[in-house]
This record gives sequence, structure tokens and C-alpha cells, in this order.
Amino acid sequence: MSFNTALSGLNAAQADLGVTSNNIANVSTTGFKESRAEFADIFANSALGTSDSAIGSGALLSQVAQQFSQGNLEFTRNTLDLAIQGEGFFVLANDPTSNELLYTRAGSFGVDANGFVVNGAGQALRSFPVNPDGTVTATSLSSTQPLRLPDTAGAPTATGQVELGINVPANGVDLDPALFDPTAPSTFNASTSVTIYDSLGEAHVASFFYIKDAANPNVWAQYVNVDGNPVDVAGGTAGAGGQLYGSITFNNVGSFVSESPSPMTTAALAFANGSDPTQTISMDYANNAPTQFSSPFTVNTLRQDGFPIGRLTSVDISEFGVVRANFSNGQQNALGKVAMARFPNNQGLQQKGGTSWTETLDSGVALAGEAGTSSFGSIRGGALEQSNVDLTAELVNLITAQRNFQANAKSIETANAITQTIIQIR
Repeated sequence: MSFNTALSGLNAAQADLGVTSNNIANVSTTGFKESRAEFADIFANSALGTSDSAIGSGALLSQVAQQFSQGNLEFTRNTLDLAIQGEGFFVLANDPTSNELLYTRAGSFGVDANGFVVNGAGQALRSFPVNPDGTVTATSLSSTQPLRLPDTAGAPTATGQVELGINVPANGVDLDPALFDPTAPSTFNASTSVTIYDSLGEAHVASFFYIKDAANPNVWAQYVNVDGNPVDVAGGTAGAGGQLYGSITFNNVGSFVSESPSPMTTAALAFANGSDPTQTISMDYANNAPTQFSSPFTVNTLRQDGFPIGRLTSVDISEFGVVRANFSNGQQNALGKVAMARFPNNQGLQQKGGTSWTETLDSGVALAGEAGTSSFGSIRGGALEQSNVDLTAELVNLITAQRNFQANAKSIETANAITQTIIQIR
């Protein structure tokens, strides 16, 4: 019996050595969680036996328990390197088309040939769908989708509004709006221009001309030209060459009173390049405080809301997991929110290799959630969670396991010597 008892001790020490060796081997593995060998004694006794005199039968390996403590964060220069600070796991799928989910703490991601965010094994990172402002539309694991970076070009947006905040000179020369000629500076008091965009992203120059109306004190006529061509203000007053213009009225202290027509909007621009022929531009004066003071013409506000086509310049990931694509035309698109999951019992998860796990009956069902909410940790972009292995402690444990192995081997040697003595009795 002593042989079997010592043999169980040898097996236990060898298992401890194996677990410790695996921890040491993965001391530099991103997202690795150390394991601990847990043992139980073997106590054999019959129903009518006396426990006071029963001798144990050795030890056995009870379980290899994963230790899910937080690992240190190492900061990198890769935006797609992600680390979880706190509880939770990233959600992965074997490939972008698979619905078989895996879970990991290793956040070293890149992009594949199709733009999907994947790890080194090609497993796709899953995300929750979001609204344009980054708010999540669904938070169940079944609603997650593979996170994919957009094409290198951002869609253009046609200009619909121009914001104009100006000061027109109260001491300007009175002129006749009906004599306006954009090529003759003496026929208008001031002008400004801004680049606008059509629905295809092509740039055009919109020019605004201001004329102090001699017939109407404190009233200024405004003409619009686009690419040097006259454009009517819809519902405006007929002026030079039949072109319709708008009017801006101020009071006797130089403050804005009204615009006519209101809102002041151009007729359809009808560009000949195949873009949207119904595109119009509205001019917003009321919200930008135009003035008529006795000072030079000044442009305080001049903005338009269109964008040309743009290339992808960078990707930002917030601590709440919202992924935004930034384009060279100034636009930002929310692509998704990194999905997270947690379990009632992390130690019940089944290891799948590649620092990933799958749920089991012992782990309980995966609970989906967003970073920074409930018990879920925050996400750090440009960082990786290192292995939580304490190398010093593992080396000490290695020595302890080695001593245990030697001691059990000595027990077998002693039992063998006793057996030999008994055999030699005559």
C-alpha cells in the first residue's frame, strides 16, 4: 500500500511541476491567466471501519484552477491593441461568418484583407451595432456583429446650408441693386466666398455679394454666384439681368431684423456633372448675428455643412469601447461598440488554446454588456494586458514541487528496502 501512496504523491508532484512549467512558459503571453494545481487527499475506509485508525491512501489532482486576476497593462503604439481594466472578456468568433463564440482577455488585434478586425489566429472581434452618435442599439450576444473598418474613402455630403455672420459697413456707398455686375467692383459694396460640395463630393465656389440699397435705408441686397454663374434666390426680388436676389434688413442701431425671403434659399443648383440636380443652399443669417456698423466689411462666421470624399486617417476607441473612424474630410463614423461578456463562474470556462475560452455548464451562460457599465471594466486602446504570472512565485513553487517529488521517490525507496528485508527473513 505504501508503494501506491508514494506513487500518488509522485503523480501529484509531477502534475504540480507541469502546471508550474506551463505558467513559466507563458510568462510573456498576452492575456494569459496562470493556473494553480489543487490537490485532495485519498481516504479509503469501509462502512464499518474505524476512522481513528484509518491511514490515508495518498493524494490526487483535484483540479487545475485558472486564476483570473488582473494582469499589468503594457502600452503600445497600435490603436487596435485593446486591454480590459477590470472584469469581462472580449467576444470573438472563429471567423467573420461564424456564430460560434469564444472569449478572451488577449486584445492584440489587427485588420485582415477584408477590413475585419481579427487577432493573430484570424478570429473576428465582435461588436454591438450603434447609432451615428455611438449609442448601442442592441446588447445581446446574438446581435453582435464582426467589427469591420470602412473602405479608405468616406462618403461625400452635399452642402445644404451656409452660416454667414458678417458686418456690413453702415457708411458704405448707396448703390442700385439693379445695376449689379460681379465683374465690376463699383457695383457692389462687399463680397465673400466659400467652397461648397455637391452630392458627388466635387468642390464648387459660392460667392455672396452685398449691395447697400439706395432706395431702402438699412436694407442690403444679396446676390449669389456659384462657379461664376448667377444663381437665383428662390422667391427673391428681380434684379440685374433678371437674377433674383435676397434682402437683409437692419434697424437703426445696426442689429439684424430680418431676411427676405425667409428662409433665404437658392434655386436648384443643377450641376452638370451628374450630381443631385435638386441641391439647394440655404443661407443662415438669423443664427449668426449679422450687423450693420460703421466699420469695414468683416466676416465673423463662414461655415458650410458639406464634405468631399475623404480617406480613412485613423481609428479611435474610447474607454467605453466605441470605435470611431476618422476621415481626412473631417467626418467621423461610429463603427460599433466592442462587445464584452462575463460569467457567473470564470473558473468553469473551458480552455480552447490561443488564450481563449468557451462557456460550459459550470461557467454559466455568458452575460453580455458594455464596457464601463455594471461590473464590466473599461477598455484601454493602445494597450495590452500582460500575463498575470508571478515569475518569482512560480520559481519558488518549482523548487517546492521538485522537493515533493524527491521526497515521494524516497518513500518508494524506503518501502522497497523494507520489502527486501521481509523477503530475506528465513
